[in-house]
Amino acid sequence: MIRLFALCTLVLGAASTAARAEIDIQEVTSPGGFTAWLVEEPSIPFVSLEIAFKGGASLDAPGKRGAINMMTALLEDGSGEMDARAFTTATESLAASFEYDVSDDTLIISARMLTENRDEAAALLRQSLIEPRFDADAIERVRAQIISGIRSDLTDPDSIAGAAWDDYLFGDHPYGSALDGTQESVAALTRDDLMAAHKATMAKDRVYIAAAGDISGEELAALMDSLLSDLPDTGAAQPKDIAVETTAGVTVVPFETPQSVALFGHGGIDRHDPDFFAAYVMNQILGAGGFESRLMNEVREKRGLTYGIYSFLASKDHADLYMGQVASANARIAEAVQVIGDIWTDVASNGVTQEELDSAKTYLTGGYPLRFDGNGRIAGILVGMQLDDLGLDYVNTRNAKVDAVTLEDVKRVAARILKPEALHFVIVGQPEGLESTVAN
Repeated sequence: MIRLFALCTLVLGAASTAARAEIDIQEVTSPGGFTAWLVEEPSIPFVSLEIAFKGGASLDAPGKRGAINMMTALLEDGSGEMDARAFTTATESLAASFEYDVSDDTLIISARMLTENRDEAAALLRQSLIEPRFDADAIERVRAQIISGIRSDLTDPDSIAGAAWDDYLFGDHPYGSALDGTQESVAALTRDDLMAAHKATMAKDRVYIAAAGDISGEELAALMDSLLSDLPDTGAAQPKDIAVETTAGVTVVPFETPQSVALFGHGGIDRHDPDFFAAYVMNQILGAGGFESRLMNEVREKRGLTYGIYSFLASKDHADLYMGQVASANARIAEAVQVIGDIWTDVASNGVTQEELDSAKTYLTGGYPLRFDGNGRIAGILVGMQLDDLGLDYVNTRNAKVDAVTLEDVKRVAARILKPEALHFVIVGQPEGLESTVAN
């Protein structure tokens, strides 16, 4: 969820800079039917390419949790006639870089390659996408790494809180369990499971492409066809949408630690809801605005209950959340919970002030440190915009939508989406004065 929030922040923040810089985004369609967004910049002789497959780890087959995560980790560990070492050597010899990452909703490949050897680098990238080897030694090496990470998470309060939160919200839905899988599920995965995960996830019917740098539209069209034409036409069915249902209260997960970690929230708002920008501005005031936010001011500055607290909108592909996170000493977490609930209720009932609104809008339209300052970042933002179905004109309309939010808009959306009667806290630690109000 936090990863998804970071991506959303990246798109929203950096896109405002793009609007000021008047980035020229081209839509390119290949003879094979692939579509990409391109920002052509020939002044530096390299290109960044982002390829995203919608669905991600949520497409794990029943009983095979962790297969897509493990498959993704193995894409750079050998392909075609090359084992892991040979593939790494070939990549380095071309001064290229390929990164493979998976989240609940997407599998993303980020590639960087020089103009002078773009064809050779693209052929190597294609090989990793179409012909992964999944060698036995590589499988066992990656399996051991993943299981080690899972064991580490079992002793990390933040990871424990995230797992408990997801289980509470989503249950048997793919969102309800960690994409890494469990020690048992990962230990049981076979090469056939990984091959099936590859076919289910990386298919033509769910691919999004963006590029930035020294490449023309015609060249990009040819590159797309050579890279992706041999993928399966269709992948696995997407999981069902899920309505987030919470009740006000607390779930306590006992854990020996000097401070408690809490995740809190309830259902959120769809990214394409007409009220989304009002909700986005409201959240900047409530919890996303650093030391200027209500939560930080009341929970940290006035009472010293935490070093940090924040809230965020998480619009996942199949569920919408409004969340926050805080950590506080075991003896003081109950007070933090009370203050958070009071603030939630106050903003829901009364909205915000004109001064807060003006400050938030000024920051959101001009204050983000994120910039279109490199081909890699540009390509990443463009593919994120496609995944969110924002449209080519988003970079030119985003700031106007923020500026158009009024005090009445914020008050209306606060009353609509802030739900004190549904505000739930999942707390990991030894919180004094708090007990679970629902069964763990």
